[in-house]
Amino acid sequence: MVQTNKILNEHQVNALFSRVAPRYDLLNNVISLGTQKLWRRELFSQLQIDPHANALDVCCGTGDLAIELAKHIPAGRVTGLDFNQEMLDLAFEKTKEIGNLFLIKGDAMALPFDDNRFDIVTIGFGLRNVPDADIALSEIYRVLKPGGQFVSLEMSQPTNPVVNVGWRAYFEAFPLMASIVGGHFKDYQYLKKTSQQFVSAHQLARMMKAAGFKEVHYQKLNLGAAALHFGEK
Repeated sequence: MVQTNKILNEHQVNALFSRVAPRYDLLNNVISLGTQKLWRRELFSQLQIDPHANALDVCCGTGDLAIELAKHIPAGRVTGLDFNQEMLDLAFEKTKEIGNLFLIKGDAMALPFDDNRFDIVTIGFGLRNVPDADIALSEIYRVLKPGGQFVSLEMSQPTNPVVNVGWRAYFEAFPLMASIVGGHFKDYQYLKKTSQQFVSAHQLARMMKAAGFKEVHYQKLNLGAAALHFGEK
């Protein structure tokens, strides 16, 4: 069992995301060195998407990944789920004109859906902040239809020693950079820790297999600073 949130409880994490919500999109670009859009493009280049699919984006945040899903599923339905109301409010403003995208407040560790509901489930930059990633993976597996696809986009741990040194140095400076643009230093110090302490790409693949996923594979991004993980039910 992987406890990704060892410092704050669920209510404290919720409060943290309420505080960071107004600058979340800006600082996601900073933390990914401006490449998160390229990472999402790579994600969709590897998914086999039926335009009539029923998809779920877990920990949807302000909605960027859910919006991309909706564009790829013009005749289907996309549900974006997040446990933080401030994030959902921002997502609503960005998605209110998208007719096939629906937002719901909910817990990634207790998804409010029947078994075998979705053709596709995605999660982007959310798994590391769930109190127990193993439970979240089990829930995602439960709501996927047999043959359904799951993909996770998440920060990871570079295995190259030289790259890892630079990666850690960058993350040490990240809370200060966040505070310069108006973020709370302590909040981003916590988010820095969840990124640095989250499991490696290989470990996450093992966790997915333990949850029941088949055909599990992953692709490292930015020399291992992030990774895409794919699996099927």
